[in-house]
Amino acid sequence: MKRSYYLFSNGELKRRDNSLIIKNDKTSKYIPVEDVNQIYVFGEISFNSKLTNFLFQNNITVHFFNYYGYYSGSFYPRESLLSGDVHLKQAVSHLNFQKRLLIAKEFIDSASFNISRNLKYYNRKEVNLETQIKDIELLRNKLNKVNSIEELMGIEGNIRKIYYSTWNFFINQNINFHKREKHPPKNWINSLISFINSLIYTTTLTEIYHTHLDPTISFLHSPSERRFSLSLDISEIFKPIIGDRLIFSLLNKNMITHESFIEEFNHIILKDSSKKIILKEFDERLKQTIKHKKLNKKVSYRKLIRLECYKLEKHIIEEKKYEGFKIWW
Repeated sequence: MKRSYYLFSNGELKRRDNSLIIKNDKTSKYIPVEDVNQIYVFGEISFNSKLTNFLFQNNITVHFFNYYGYYSGSFYPRESLLSGDVHLKQAVSHLNFQKRLLIAKEFIDSASFNISRNLKYYNRKEVNLETQIKDIELLRNKLNKVNSIEELMGIEGNIRKIYYSTWNFFINQNINFHKREKHPPKNWINSLISFINSLIYTTTLTEIYHTHLDPTISFLHSPSERRFSLSLDISEIFKPIIGDRLIFSLLNKNMITHESFIEEFNHIILKDSSKKIILKEFDERLKQTIKHKKLNKKVSYRKLIRLECYKLEKHIIEEKKYEGFKIWW
């Protein structure tokens, strides 16, 4: 099975015969190209056109993070699974407002269901979250009545506001977390969420690449230059299931604490050692399998994301109505 590689050291990434090699003054490490699904670059890495062509040929995406650990962008190889039919119908589904709204609602309905499921799990563990769960369900009941993307995102924002307000109750650390803040995150929990959300986003982008979907044509978020907005859309569904549950686990096991961060120039950033802990756990989580009730076989969390892309593609070509993924266990 192909896997992700995380590069923290500074150096040069090169092609050597039919392998990749990462070199610096101290060491050289070979990476068999057939083993690579995607590459995350956290250090200062230089490479040449010979390498980029090699990455193109092998359909390998590369995601870059800046010094502060924030996602900067991706090297996205030329589409290898081009489909003019899917591209046109995806564009039509975006331009037809009713079609766009239908898909966007499905993203938020599924994401909010998965959020509610997380809270019900902790509610069973002697933390009383009945009021918050009820408030979220009331908001979810309004989703089918919205008539605009803005209204939909407004409800989604209110659901997340309630959701985040509960974290102080079931995380076994004094996190003092009250609201989501970005650009830059104002405290260490926000910094942690931003980092893990960027991992969900980039993983989703890599999975989209292996389908016929165009990652720049979205339905919930507005398409704009220099971003893969469909990845933002699909990520919403998996943030509660993969990202948030990983955060709860890391914090409740004290694998990540306030000491895992440093403050620099108004930025609160993860130490490299902490990023490595998170990336290891994130990788393990993506490999975890569940018994898929429709496919009747075990599939990994990473595969669930790919399947979500396939479901959306089938909806776009009018083969089968799209239903967003909702956790059942």
